[in-house]
Amino acid sequence: MDKIIEKLSNVGIDVVLRGIHAIIILIIGLKLSKWFIKIFKKSRLYKKLDPSIATFIASALRIVFDFIVFISFASLVGFPITSLVTILASAGLAVGMALQGGLSNIAGGIIILFYKPFEVGDFIDNHTDSGTVKSISLFYTTLTTLDNKTVSIPNGNLANSSTVNFSKEPKRRLDIKIGVSYNNKIDDVKKVLQKVVDDAHETIINDEPVFIGVTDYLDSAITYEVRVWVKPSDFWNTKVRMLENIKKEFDNNKISIPFPQMDVHMIKD
Repeated sequence: MDKIIEKLSNVGIDVVLRGIHAIIILIIGLKLSKWFIKIFKKSRLYKKLDPSIATFIASALRIVFDFIVFISFASLVGFPITSLVTILASAGLAVGMALQGGLSNIAGGIIILFYKPFEVGDFIDNHTDSGTVKSISLFYTTLTTLDNKTVSIPNGNLANSSTVNFSKEPKRRLDIKIGVSYNNKIDDVKKVLQKVVDDAHETIINDEPVFIGVTDYLDSAITYEVRVWVKPSDFWNTKVRMLENIKKEFDNNKISIPFPQMDVHMIKD
């Protein structure tokens, strides 16, 4: 009886020590995984990679390292690796069926990195959200909006929908439409608009053609349009500046911008 108690005691101590050892390995392993990712992000290799690919690889490596740590933990506890792999495979299939959206996000991330419809630093609009791409991870693409909000969009949604990339090309065309009264002469209006364009020459690409002309006749106004080319980074500042100057120059030259109005005729019986 004493031998049995002694044997059980030794087994119990062995299990406790093995459990403590496994927990220590788990804690150290997770910290090492996190530390390795930090080192990787500071490495020359990471900095040489395209920012979009770099964030995706870092996210994938973190998942792989954590998985290896948990496998090691299970092995130290005494769980058979073969049985564990079988269980994980079955569980993975079940989870995969239940989380098809998650798998589509991973596939979407791979498609984005391969075809490069946008990269980190680009300003995009998917007709729901718009902002500057901050990172592309395994499941989500993170945007920073103009008002400094963070938006996380599933990669699957971006890969399966049309997305406008405002930063892909080195230049953008800026179109400004303005309605002017029929009472003003066309040459006078065009002369004023040309002055506004000349005043904005610092941010306008001078090698590209400038268009200033009449594009439509409306019920109460003639529509003029100004088309110039600018760098994507100068688009909004140039647009705001030109819109403000158009109003100022119109006021200085007595060019009127009509507004909708209605004439009401009352007939007395």
